[in-house]
Amino acid sequence: MDSIGNTQLEHSLLSSRLKLALIFIFLLALLLIVRVFNLQVINHEYYQEEALGNQMRSLPITPARGKIFDRNGVLLATNQLTYQLTLTPEKVSNISKVLIELQHAGFIDEQDVKRYYKNRKRFRKFNNIPIKHNLSKDQVAKFLVSNQFPGIEVEPYFHRVYPHDSSSVHALGYVSRMNKKDKLHYDRKNYSGTQFVGKVGIEKQYETLLHGKTGIKQIERNVSGRVVDTKIITPSIAGQNLYLSLDLNMQKMAESVLAGKRGSIVVVNVKNGEVLTLVSTPTYNPNWFVNGISHANYELLQTSKDIPQLNRSIQGLYPPGSTVKPMVALAGLEEGVNTTESKTFCPGFFRLPNVKRKFNDWKRDGHGHVDMKDAIAQSCDVFFYDLANRMGIEKLHKNLTLFNFGQKTGIDIPGEKGGIMPSKAWKKINRNEPWYRGETLIAGIGQGFMTSSPLQLAVATAALANKGQLFAPKLLKSTQQPGESIVEANNKHSRQIPIKDIHHWEEVLEGMKMTIYAPKGTARRLNKGLTYTLAGKTGTAQVFGLDPEEQYIAEKYEEKLRDHALFTGFAPVEDPEIAIAIIVENAGSGSSKAAPLARKVLDVYFNQRSVDGLMK
Repeated sequence: MDSIGNTQLEHSLLSSRLKLALIFIFLLALLLIVRVFNLQVINHEYYQEEALGNQMRSLPITPARGKIFDRNGVLLATNQLTYQLTLTPEKVSNISKVLIELQHAGFIDEQDVKRYYKNRKRFRKFNNIPIKHNLSKDQVAKFLVSNQFPGIEVEPYFHRVYPHDSSSVHALGYVSRMNKKDKLHYDRKNYSGTQFVGKVGIEKQYETLLHGKTGIKQIERNVSGRVVDTKIITPSIAGQNLYLSLDLNMQKMAESVLAGKRGSIVVVNVKNGEVLTLVSTPTYNPNWFVNGISHANYELLQTSKDIPQLNRSIQGLYPPGSTVKPMVALAGLEEGVNTTESKTFCPGFFRLPNVKRKFNDWKRDGHGHVDMKDAIAQSCDVFFYDLANRMGIEKLHKNLTLFNFGQKTGIDIPGEKGGIMPSKAWKKINRNEPWYRGETLIAGIGQGFMTSSPLQLAVATAALANKGQLFAPKLLKSTQQPGESIVEANNKHSRQIPIKDIHHWEEVLEGMKMTIYAPKGTARRLNKGLTYTLAGKTGTAQVFGLDPEEQYIAEKYEEKLRDHALFTGFAPVEDPEIAIAIIVENAGSGSSKAAPLARKVLDVYFNQRSVDGLMK
């Protein structure tokens, strides 16, 4: 009886389990049928479009970047066809493994791997992400022969090249890879396929002109992922070519005379404000940055005490020294504090009434009796101490501000600094201290709180030369859409400095001419063999203050504490065309260390002019 009961129980349990299994199978089949119905009928169109999307892709067409030329059509920046290694994430099952294999095969290095992981967030999974730029021909050939890395491809692209290496780098700037900040700054749609953007200089200032318009192409892939057809939906439009006002011959001469020195030379056109020369030394090679600067080169730039990346022409702020004396002299005439016949006795020092401290002249035995023109030509400090004292800091500030001191010039490259033109209000705001009369004296010779850039000095000197027309300096001369005519840029931005008496200007300019031609002129050595007429002003700017009785002897001080050498000038005197400003850091006397260098740069201009006629 027991065995019969057990058998019936087992049959009952088996029957229950079979029913449950059948129900489960039925439900599972029903679920599958519903799912298939959902995929094949309800969402048929959606998944059909998705499948087509895997087959067809719309991708950006990066436009060719515009070229950059100097004023004479000499190429300064161009593009060169080269190759890059790319990785498409959706076609690579194990990215880290493939990167390691590429590294072992010698196609990429550790820096390339790090760069890939840093940049991949900028791309979608179906994009070809660059992992190695500027491949050599041997690397391309080796990779194509190996053909063992699915999802890794060699693609052509245009690589930015600066054919003259470091020459003109502080004006041109350079391009480098886009970062997150760049991506937020520029139009997302137009820069969707862009890898490189301008970082400094002209390359950054006119990025949107140089970049052009991105196009769209549609590619079709087969089941293995190979591209079988490409269709241009919207063609790209190449960036515009830029013609700068720079003269490469003058640039290279300026760089040559400043080789091994820290300094700057700026030359501007007196008649329209075009910048012919803008040089800062030391320089660096912009080609280093295009595909990502190497660790060694980056360390070299970062650890250099000379700061090669500092654009001294617009960012270097120095005491202008005696180069502002012509403007101070003009201020004295315009304010009626002085006349052209007024004379000052220079015993070699100046004292304020009831003040013990002496303000020394650079010439310790003095200049004797000097008028304004003699004071400019011989750079008599005592004359200008006395004039500044009688004029006062507020009138001095008002008149020198007219020449744009203490303000940016508005040049068309980023990063310019404005310098300082001090006043009582400036000192109260910035130092929370009162103004002292002695500070007015040293402001009168371009020392103390006053600072300016070489570009500011060149622009101010040009305004002196043309009797008051102050131009905003410009580097962009003209533009050209590829295949079209050259279009001149609008560079006619200027203002007129108020003139009370034209003769005041002429007297000041005569004093600058005497600097070169008078027997006691501080730059009289320059007139030997001159084929053009020149007017100028030498300057020597102290880096630190001396005690009243202490005599400056350069050899006593380490190099960084020695005086800066300056020179400003214009030529030809009878009909000024160009103005120049030069500073050589810690070089000493402006008459012996700066003026001769300026002469060599000016000679290039006038030698070209005599051969080719007036510059374009």
